[in-house]
Amino acid sequence: MNEFIDLSSKVKDAIDNGIPVVSLESTIISHGMPYPKNIETARALERIVEKNGCVPATIAVLNGRIKIGLKDEELEFLARSKDILKLSRMDLPYAVAKKLNGATTVAATMLCSHMAGIKVFATGGVGGVHRGVAETFDISADLVELSKTPVIVVSAGVKSILDIPKTLEILETLGVTVLGYKTDYFPSFYSHNSGSKLYMRADSPQEVANLFNAKLKMGLSGGILVANPIEKSKEIPNDVIDEKINLALNEAKKLHISGKAVTPFLLSKIVDYLPEALEANVELVKANAELAAKISKSF
Repeated sequence: MNEFIDLSSKVKDAIDNGIPVVSLESTIISHGMPYPKNIETARALERIVEKNGCVPATIAVLNGRIKIGLKDEELEFLARSKDILKLSRMDLPYAVAKKLNGATTVAATMLCSHMAGIKVFATGGVGGVHRGVAETFDISADLVELSKTPVIVVSAGVKSILDIPKTLEILETLGVTVLGYKTDYFPSFYSHNSGSKLYMRADSPQEVANLFNAKLKMGLSGGILVANPIEKSKEIPNDVIDEKINLALNEAKKLHISGKAVTPFLLSKIVDYLPEALEANVELVKANAELAAKISKSF
């Protein structure tokens, strides 16, 4: 895969010398937040990873090259540009062959992380089963990627706009290990507790690393989803956020928005209705970056 991948000098040196690395996605920069909050958050996440003794590796495709570890001007480009593709597994070869620019989703970031030998990846929330799936069949490729690619994904659960019980059912069917971090309940992104019970949990970064090592040694495929709830003091209650989600869903339906455009549209509308949702998003992804760094160091 070296034919398609460019490692930054810092990331290459870390991998060569056994220094822990944490991957970070770029969709949150290009499609998840408005400017300048997106670039401020991207830089803050990299600083958090560094302060916790790891090397950050933000991932994107630029001019057809898979970049693992970005320069500040590349982060700025992703934050400001309006024509950045949203890349999942199926889109990667297209963007590479056409020499395009794209921001990587959870699925694509997992895949690129594994290509580079990076074990731990921090994000905000993973994709999942969309509400109204019986009509749309809209299920994120992130779930399938979690069943295939051996990477630890630290998130605040799945995005609140999704059908969380159905998402957990699909993850179970796919054989994905879902760990609650210091919790017995799956979080719902903006909220600490979705009401969905988990039966597996970890109470330290070392426990997560040990479980992942055991999975690899057993020859089992796929990664681990670590569900790290937003702090209760910073959460938005489920009933408050659900009201805004329903408004956004109705607007998306009226505008015939579908496919990849659904998630960024809904997240943007929720922030329009409830400005504090953006700050909650920033806080939860920062917490995930810190936990991911602690897990990476535990190896």
